[in-house]
Amino acid sequence: MQTELSRKLGIEHAVFGFTPFPAVAAAISRAGGFGVLGAVRYTAPADLKRDLDWLDAHAGGRPYGLDVVMPAKKVEGVTEADVEAMIPEEHRRFVRDTLAAHGVPELAEGEASGWRITGWMEQVARTQLDVAFDYPIGLLANALGSPPADVVARAHDRDVLVAALAGSARHARKHREAGIDIVVAQGYEAGGHTGEIATMVLTPEIVEAVDPLPVLAAGGIGSGPQVAAALTLGAQGVWLGSLWLTTTEADLHSPALTRKLLAAGSGDTVRSRALTGKPARQLRTEWTDAWDDPAGPGTLPMPLQGLLVAEAVSRIQKYEVEPLLGTPVGQIVGRMTAERSVQAVFDDLTRGFEKAVDRINRIAGRSGQS
Repeated sequence: MQTELSRKLGIEHAVFGFTPFPAVAAAISRAGGFGVLGAVRYTAPADLKRDLDWLDAHAGGRPYGLDVVMPAKKVEGVTEADVEAMIPEEHRRFVRDTLAAHGVPELAEGEASGWRITGWMEQVARTQLDVAFDYPIGLLANALGSPPADVVARAHDRDVLVAALAGSARHARKHREAGIDIVVAQGYEAGGHTGEIATMVLTPEIVEAVDPLPVLAAGGIGSGPQVAAALTLGAQGVWLGSLWLTTTEADLHSPALTRKLLAAGSGDTVRSRALTGKPARQLRTEWTDAWDDPAGPGTLPMPLQGLLVAEAVSRIQKYEVEPLLGTPVGQIVGRMTAERSVQAVFDDLTRGFEKAVDRINRIAGRSGQS
């Protein structure tokens, strides 16, 4: 699964794997792909440094990258406390009532929420970069549009390529104008924040819009034939995230959540604003249903919604309250039916890719030329 981009980066397969788990990122790189560690959950620089130390030591000398979330435009003088103060009491009461209706216990006294949306705030993302640029990262990806111009310049000064996710050709053109090196065409099927255009339509649109910049296809990809289809559409590789959630190296800290993922079908996800305030594809649960119910107060805009539900999400996860328990995941969840190692996933991808190429060659009358 080689392309011009994979050869440029020195990786065996044009598979870029986004994950919040250092062990998964390291395993992706060792398997010949490009592991990309998600930084959004690291609010303390020391924690990110610890995990980058581990990743650097376990990637087998292979390249890896970092994914941050930061807006292109800076908002001056706004603190987390300022944002918290904007949350209406009606919404706080709705959270309390929903948790109480499902018997979700409180956190222990003095126990802090394990999940915060502060990683979406620019000042936090900048501290993450201060740490990351001390490591030999090969790629900096941003999930919230193009990074600020000074960040792009800072990366380029260190020979670090910059990638940005796009849900439309219009967004992709803005990335090109901002000096981005790689555009990730993230289709409607993808887990997490997505637009409304499917990968099959979006990928060739973005390839044409930003030519000659390389494009990675994302969303609904989890098999070798789908990788082959992405390259056929003009992509230089694929960006996979959801597929790694049920690998043996992943650390979800929740057997109940793993069971739900393994049991879910491709129709068991929903694009909901319940987690962050922006549409994000995730498992459909009674939690997402409550927020999407017209009888409720409705979700708040980002980052208010994320701050509002942070403690609630931590409680739901800690006590594994299954009716409410979910996670961002794409429609590819229907293929995630067994726990496998990252290497086993790669073996399946490469075998399926080879078979798909052979099949196309046979159809085209070029048997044996794969």
